[in-house]
Order: sequence, then C-alpha cells, then structure tokens
Amino acid sequence: MRTAIIYSNKYLEHKTGNGHPESPQRLIAIMRGIERSGLLKDKECMLVEPRSISLEDLLMIHIPEHVERIRSICNSGGGLIDDETPVSKESFNVAMLAAGGAIRAVQGVMDKEFNNVFAIVRPPGHHAGENFSLGFCIFNNVALAAKYLNEKMGLRRVLIFDIDAHHGNGTQEIFYDTNNVLFISIHEDPTEFPRTGFIGEVGVDEGLGYTVNIPLPYGTGDAAYLMALKTIVLPIISQYKPQFILISAGFDGYYRDPVADLSLSAYIFPKIFHILLDLAHKICDGRLVAILEGGYNLSFLKKVAPACIAKMTGIYFKVKDHRPPINLKSQKEAEKVVEIVKRVQSRYWSL
Repeated sequence: MRTAIIYSNKYLEHKTGNGHPESPQRLIAIMRGIERSGLLKDKECMLVEPRSISLEDLLMIHIPEHVERIRSICNSGGGLIDDETPVSKESFNVAMLAAGGAIRAVQGVMDKEFNNVFAIVRPPGHHAGENFSLGFCIFNNVALAAKYLNEKMGLRRVLIFDIDAHHGNGTQEIFYDTNNVLFISIHEDPTEFPRTGFIGEVGVDEGLGYTVNIPLPYGTGDAAYLMALKTIVLPIISQYKPQFILISAGFDGYYRDPVADLSLSAYIFPKIFHILLDLAHKICDGRLVAILEGGYNLSFLKKVAPACIAKMTGIYFKVKDHRPPINLKSQKEAEKVVEIVKRVQSRYWSL
C-alpha cells in the first residue's frame, strides 16, 4: 500500500490555445517537479495510468445533452464552450480520461490498493455542473468521484473540501440538496466569478447545512485562512465523520498566481494536506484523494505538488519561498467573515 499519483501524458492533448492559463504546461511543470523531487524513487510513491470513465458513470452527474454537446464541438475540431473554456479536437477524450482518473483514484483507495492518491488531471472540473461547462472545466471530476463513492461503493458520508481560490459552483449545485456529500469551500470573494459561494448558501431540503461557504476578501493571507480552517472546517468535519475525504486541490490561492488574489504563501498548502491527512487517519481509516483543480503559476506548481504528495507519503520535503506581505486590513475583514460564517453554520453544527 502506497501513495499513487494518477497521471497520463494524454492529459497534455487538451489544447487551449496560446496564452491561456489552463495549458498543458501546468502538468509538465508539476511532473518535472515530482521527478526532480526524487519522490518516485521512493517505494512509498508510484505513478498509475488512468482509464477513461464509462458513459454510464459519466451520466451519474452529467445529462446526456451536455455530454453530446461537448463531443460534437470536439468532433468538429474544437471551439469555445463558454467565454473562458476552449476545447480542441482531443478535449472530449481527455476530459473523459480526467474524470476516469478521479474514479480510478477512489477505487484504488477503497480497494486498499493505495493508502491515498493525488490525481494530477486536466481539464479541471469543479466549475462544471450537470448541464454546463464553465471556468476551464468540462466534466466535474471530484463530483463524479463523490457520486461513485455514494452509488457504487455505498458510502453515505463523503466530504469534498475545495481549497481552490474560486468557488466550486458546479460541485455545490450537484450536491446542494443531499446530506450524502458535505461540501466545504474556502475561496476568494465570488462577486465577480463565479457569483456563487456566499455565506448564506447552505443547502436545501436534506442538504440543509451540508454546504459550507467561507468567502474571504482579496489579500486575506495565511493567518485568517488558517483561522477559518481550524475554527470552522475542522470542527464540522469532525462532527460529520466522513467515510472518505476528497480534496478539490486548487493552488491558485498562492500570492503570485495570475488569476486569483488570496495572497497565500507556499507554506500553507502542505500544512492543509498535513491537517487533513491527520484527520483522515482519525476518522475514515486514512481514505483521502486529492484531485487537481486550478493553479497557474508554473514555478510554484513545481514546488507545491511534490510538497503535498510528500505529506501524503510521509516523506520529508522542504518548501522554500518568500512570504507575501501581510495586508492587515484584508486580514481583519477576513476575521469578520469567519465570525459571520460561524454564526450562520452554528444553526447546523456545534461551533
């Protein structure tokens, strides 16, 4: 039993055009960082090839019309799905392989083939809903993994913790009315994009209280982020007692990322993984899978992915980076947001 890294060179065949932030270079940078780290030389870490998701499994989340629309656009040579999401001829097959990578990851952990898994896949998924693609995302990889655990593995309590700098609107929509999946997201102010993820969005019907949104102001920084993690996220997870933990692992909260502005340092991401891994061992027999979402600073991705995977394997790995300047005004605003979220979520959880 080891840590698996799900990856395929076929993920590079999804072409988004010159200058697009969600480019094949993201995964090239990550894999170079992993190779240079020496992690793959350790017997505790291994590369695993994904398989494409079956149409039956894809339809657990996405409606047939959405799937056929994507297939048709790609078969005709590609184009724009929305203003920000271009696809090429191979993108449909690559998106099927990305979703399949997420399914392969949770299968491997459930079958005790691996302790835990990091799925380095693209295109990302958390902005995709059952009938739409958005924000570089085509199919919702993490939602498909959670639904697979619900429907095919019989798990009734699955956690999705989204650490991407942008709210996972697609994931929230898919699980908004169920308590079989607890969706928690810490993200930057979503007023401009994706216009969901506000504090009052807490779920409906059986899902009431099982959506937790913590929208932080731009420039928040490490201290307030960790405050939110320790005073809201961890207590709720401990009370929910998930049978499986999924991380929507976006790294665009980094202070030098070109598309987000949470002003987080490089040091916080391995710390998040360390905390969640510890919690997984206490609550759900260590069952944890991380699935790549955003993150567009290539030099940072080279460092952060190996650092987080090292936490999963238990191998020592040191990250070196400059810390961003502290924005005291943003930090105080973020602390106020945390207190408001605590009051709202205290209707459903003991905080």
